[in-house]
Amino acid sequence: MSDSPVVDTVESHDMAGLGDSEQQGKPVSYRRKLRGLLWHFVARQLMLLSNVALVIAGWFGRRRRPLPDNACEIMLTGRFDSDNWILAHLVPLSASKGCSRVLMVSTNPVPEIPKVFAIYPPKWLIKVLGATQARLLTFLWAAIRKRPDIVGGFHIMFNGIAAVIIGRLVGARSMYFCVGGPAEIRDGGIHGADNYFTKMETADSVVEKRLLEIVGKSDLVITMGTKAVDFFREKGVNTKITVVSGGIKRTRFYPTNEAPLYGIILTGRLVKIKRIDIFLNAVNYVAQRIPNVKAVIVGEGELSDELQRLSMNLGIENNVKFTGYQDDIESWLRKSKIFVLTSDSEGLSLSMMEAMMCGLPVVVSDVGDLGDLVENGVNGYLIPRRSPELLANCLVQLLSDPGKLKAFSQAAHRSAMRYEKQVTIKRWDDIITNC
Repeated sequence: MSDSPVVDTVESHDMAGLGDSEQQGKPVSYRRKLRGLLWHFVARQLMLLSNVALVIAGWFGRRRRPLPDNACEIMLTGRFDSDNWILAHLVPLSASKGCSRVLMVSTNPVPEIPKVFAIYPPKWLIKVLGATQARLLTFLWAAIRKRPDIVGGFHIMFNGIAAVIIGRLVGARSMYFCVGGPAEIRDGGIHGADNYFTKMETADSVVEKRLLEIVGKSDLVITMGTKAVDFFREKGVNTKITVVSGGIKRTRFYPTNEAPLYGIILTGRLVKIKRIDIFLNAVNYVAQRIPNVKAVIVGEGELSDELQRLSMNLGIENNVKFTGYQDDIESWLRKSKIFVLTSDSEGLSLSMMEAMMCGLPVVVSDVGDLGDLVENGVNGYLIPRRSPELLANCLVQLLSDPGKLKAFSQAAHRSAMRYEKQVTIKRWDDIITNC
């Protein structure tokens, strides 16, 4: 079997939305089309209002203050689904010598981190306005009262937009964390995860243009990888852009000599964009050649029941374990041999970085910034998205060749070390100094 097998892409159990339905010739209901048009109108008006608000904030906002000579106070907001995600981003930032403290406006519990202080919206405000609206209003109010040196938001909608507007209003520098890569912006954000504009379902160049205008007015854009930088430059965004992919704690994520229980692991939210149906189809193909293969899916989400039904329909319910949400993700990684990611879109995946730090070679979709870390045929494989047979072929290669698996494992750990926490702290030192 060759290192780069070529097969036809198989797309089964498609859950990707209107665009896929149109490409496959499936009829789209009039009601669904009308709903999409309504969301196009709403999205355009929201982006127009955002750009108007940015202009007004520039007119009436405070004069920009110079950064202090010693260390900056940074206020951030965002929604996060796990402590691992926020630890990877906030621990290195708060540990930087250029940061005096980080104020995190959140509706989720914020882990205890030195120099990080949580600000939560009042419960009554959440009940009245909803979690996102209450959080953003609290972000605005806290920024006006505390006047931080830098304000920032994770994801463009609507945290990054709010950070750019509020930065102008309170005289602070603004910082947008492009966690999801170009998918947050491209075609108006319809390819992103968990944002309102995916409901448009079809591309909107007007919304994309207005989003790019706001990104261009941010003082600093933080991306997870280089492809996002290339995307923004190609689109004419000239603001300062730098890559900071997060920092992984090497004392928590490390290789082990223990015998693994699972051949394959996938970690993440069980949502549409992760395309875990492709993963299950790949496991089915692997099981036809390695009948006793064991796979584990660590995570929870809206598609949990649907995916478990799919595993039964494929006849692989005895090969696949669904664990639900787990706090000790590192222990599950160390119980496994190979990490898999089948997403349609990614930045530079934190889950993949954690897996490689634990010494797991990876077989992942060739999307987003994953190629920044994955060297094809050395520490893993990059697979065309939605290619379950090709993915399965690469998994069989590694599972059937202990020598290759060990070599890929060692290479994966070496590659991930450049995202270790101390390296990222030094990166933040340089960024804040030159902000």
